[in-house]
Amino acid sequence: MIKAILIFNNHGKPRLTKFYMHYAEDEQQQVIRETFQLVSKRDDNVCNFLEGGTLIGGQDYRLIYRHYATLYFVFCVDSSESELGILDLIQVFVETLDKCFENVCELDLIFHMDRVHFILNELVMGGMVLETNMNEIVARFEEQQKLQKSESGFSAMPNRAVSTVRDMNLSQKLRDIKIPDMPSFSSLYQ
Repeated sequence: MIKAILIFNNHGKPRLTKFYMHYAEDEQQQVIRETFQLVSKRDDNVCNFLEGGTLIGGQDYRLIYRHYATLYFVFCVDSSESELGILDLIQVFVETLDKCFENVCELDLIFHMDRVHFILNELVMGGMVLETNMNEIVARFEEQQKLQKSESGFSAMPNRAVSTVRDMNLSQKLRDIKIPDMPSFSSLYQ
């Protein structure tokens, strides 16, 4: 099972953190720092698998990572997961991000966090792999983008309605309405 997915830059700044186990906030920060220290010290030409740190679970957990340009993609998994399968999953995740953002970069992860989480949730949910077909994930992402665009048209409608009413000078029109005199109640009873 996948326990955590971490993406951080070369300086250790987290750009995405997704924990599938409960950790307190300070423990999460410690896990991120420890993971960065373990992964960043390694050369690019060594194996991409590590034994987990003391906070992550020690011997039973593995850190599987890839370093792309300025970003580290790290998956913390238990011993039941295949290391090569997770490396392939990281590759699918990065290629999917690349297709959805057209040459993904660190700024895309910062400014489009909701989209990145959507893509990740199509890939992994609750620590279990859901989908590995990149074309399916991209199709779901594009459907979501179309849905958001159509909903943005609806959300703008109340603003347009308010501005239309404001432009109508409604208060003056209400004053101009001629209301006939109503008979009094006393005249009705006579």
